Amino acid sequence: MRHRRRLSAAVAAAVITTTAVLSGCSDGSDSTEVMRPLVVTSTNVWGAVAQEIVGANGTVKALYISADGDPHDFTPSAVDSAAVADADIVLINGGHYDEYLAKAKKSPSASVIDAASLIGVGDGAHDEGHGDGGHDDDGHADHPRSSDGANEHVFYSLTAVRKTADALAVALARHSPAHAADYRRNAAAFGKQLDDLQGKLAGISARHRGAKVAQTEPLAGYLITAAGLVDASPPGFTAAVENGQSPSAADRAKLEDLLTSHTAKALLYNAQAVNPVTTAVADTARRAGVPVVTLTESLPVGVTTYAQWQGAQIDALARALGS
Repeated sequence: MRHRRRLSAAVAAAVITTTAVLSGCSDGSDSTEVMRPLVVTSTNVWGAVAQEIVGANGTVKALYISADGDPHDFTPSAVDSAAVADADIVLINGGHYDEYLAKAKKSPSASVIDAASLIGVGDGAHDEGHGDGGHDDDGHADHPRSSDGANEHVFYSLTAVRKTADALAVALARHSPAHAADYRRNAAAFGKQLDDLQGKLAGISARHRGAKVAQTEPLAGYLITAAGLVDASPPGFTAAVENGQSPSAADRAKLEDLLTSHTAKALLYNAQAVNPVTTAVADTARRAGVPVVTLTESLPVGVTTYAQWQGAQIDALARALGS
């Protein structure tokens, strides 16, 4: 069952300003230089982002590395907690997605980066540093809303991922100034990968802007918005699934009608939030000839990079809409 609480970076980088970094991170005042900083992240998706910036000059440990199950329900082991306590940098998703990591004991010298707060989501969100007025590169609203709060799945927001990568480069440089130039280069190279992903989304928008899609849980709200699409899912249905509850018969009927009437051109299916109702809805979509696009919250087996993971999902969405 899914029981989660919902919403209620020595080197001043040329990549981003100190103000923008401070909007999403906090640093201990007695930080000491290390040659290979340890970065601990909640999931292997954020671990993959961190690895792109750390490169060979540090170590990344992701706590949730399973391709199955629900990251929200993860309970860290004593070994995990020890790693967090030893970390130079702790990268959390924020927005109550990984509350265990937000609350975990950390070193006084550790830097804490809250990805969600960098785009104004969550209790730790700040308003400064948002020169884009809270919109992404396509001009869409940067905070798609579910029925009861802001969407905490910010690893689906290329804006949040980019800001987090840049903040991480600055934080790494603070802990290991000798490798500051390497971290900046890595962040710039990763930014180009994100540009490629943004280009894929822009291509979907150019061909299918305004097309309606449905999803079983509000996982891909940022992706849907950036692609110029409309999430037509009944909010009550997606909220129920997200909170480990059974959707009402009325909400289930509304979603199934979107599929059987072909109002929704694709069903986005979270493979890590599955119950008999979501399985039945996916079956309804397939019988109606509506493509089902499988999405995940952690990296599938054999996938090691963020761009590989997200690029494959965006490509699958493009194929589904093109069919």
